[in-house]
Amino acid sequence: MVVLGIDPGYAIVGWGVVEYVDHIHRPLAFGAITTEAHTDFNDRLSRIYDDMVELLSRSRPDVLSIEKLYFNTNTTTAIQVAQARGVILLAAVQAGVAVHEYTPLQVKTAVTGYGRALKPQVMEMTRRLLHLKEVPKPDDTADALALAITHTQSAGSDLRAYMKQKGIK
Repeated sequence: MVVLGIDPGYAIVGWGVVEYVDHIHRPLAFGAITTEAHTDFNDRLSRIYDDMVELLSRSRPDVLSIEKLYFNTNTTTAIQVAQARGVILLAAVQAGVAVHEYTPLQVKTAVTGYGRALKPQVMEMTRRLLHLKEVPKPDDTADALALAITHTQSAGSDLRAYMKQKGIK
């Protein structure tokens, strides 16, 4: 199974493609979609959408794993991230890719086994699970890879049923 993890944003969209076969995670590709700070916001959304369409076409994932939106105080930022997330989800749906959402708590638990793990702990476990020499940068990319891993660890019987149906080991 190939999972595309996405850490949504409007300045940086982290992404990571992970193959999961026989209980082994293998990173296929990872990086970030970036937009310039002083660019018109609509142009930023257009860039994110176009890059997502190309990424989905190139990586051909079975599923997209994305962080659920949450915010504490800055509603302006949350609204802008929600808009970026919307174009990301649109690109996935148009590509026919199933979408699964996970909270930060679910990511921490799936990757480290501890829901209160600190960000550096999640990043280090992601590096170890993927047998990478160093934690990918920017942090959004490492977060996206953690989201991909989370889907493989959290989908449970739904994942097993899907893999059996598709004949995937």
